[in-house]
Amino acid sequence: MIPNWYNTKTTVKTKVKSSQKSSQKSSQKSSQKIIDLIKNDKFVTTEDMANSISISRRAIAKQIAKLKEEGIIERIGPDKGGYWKLLK
Repeated sequence: MIPNWYNTKTTVKTKVKSSQKSSQKSSQKSSQKIIDLIKNDKFVTTEDMANSISISRRAIAKQIAKLKEEGIIERIGPDKGGYWKLLK
């Protein structure tokens, strides 16, 4: 039985906010790791990024899309044979 003082709405809200903050922080860390990988090797592949950071290729694609949208990186050339360019 749940005690009277236990407010489930507040607890759920707090957990959601906490989860969102932690997700945001890990997203920022992943973005920074991607930028660092590109600094070290402009020919790095998304597969290599995923393996290096230990996240999925889909997560890498989302982070790259965000970085492109923010004007931080750009892809020059095709997927095979192209390279990454840091804009900021």
